Amino acid sequence: MIILLWEGVMPLGTLLFSPEYATVGTRPLGYPDYFAYALIICKVLGVVAISYPKTSAKLKEWAYAGLTFNLIFAFISHACVDKNIGFMLMPLVILGILAVSYVYNNKIQHNKV
Repeated sequence: MIILLWEGVMPLGTLLFSPEYATVGTRPLGYPDYFAYALIICKVLGVVAISYPKTSAKLKEWAYAGLTFNLIFAFISHACVDKNIGFMLMPLVILGILAVSYVYNNKIQHNKV
């Protein structure tokens, strides 16, 4: 649920209701504006793939991998550019939650078989 909110609803809500803030997180890191929009779309698609129960296992694996890379690179970007510890830790916290989701999703899938 936290992943759904943090990686899906919040970015999509920003894009739909406050598009002027869509690039606030990426612009200070030196990324072009289009990169923020690509990230939002990929995050939302990844969360949909993870959340939708009938998504194939292979697609869920790719979604988890994509979100994992996104969070790792967010940490690296903040560590290299602004060195703000709060901005560096947040992706790692969400990554930890994503890892727990991945482990429990696998356990649930194996128990269904």
